[in-house]
Amino acid sequence: MLTLNEYLMKASDRLPEEALRVMRALGEEGSMNKEGLSLTAKVKRAVLDHVVMQLYALGLIEVETEGKSKICSLTPLGDDFLQLVAKAG
Repeated sequence: MLTLNEYLMKASDRLPEEALRVMRALGEEGSMNKEGLSLTAKVKRAVLDHVVMQLYALGLIEVETEGKSKICSLTPLGDDFLQLVAKAG
């Protein structure tokens, strides 16, 4: 049986590099809409939608709707994930 840290490290190995850029952007800049996130993380919008759904499914980010915008932010688990990946760095 895997520990949570082992699970998260294996998950990070399977995520595309764009996912880590998205996570880092949210960690450094805080919550933002997808347009801002795309520009900050330097991820194409078409790829961003796919990455956001992967991160959301893992519970690493939260996506809330404000009007027509989708606001993405790190969850506490996502924050732990970023710290773990940085240590393994």
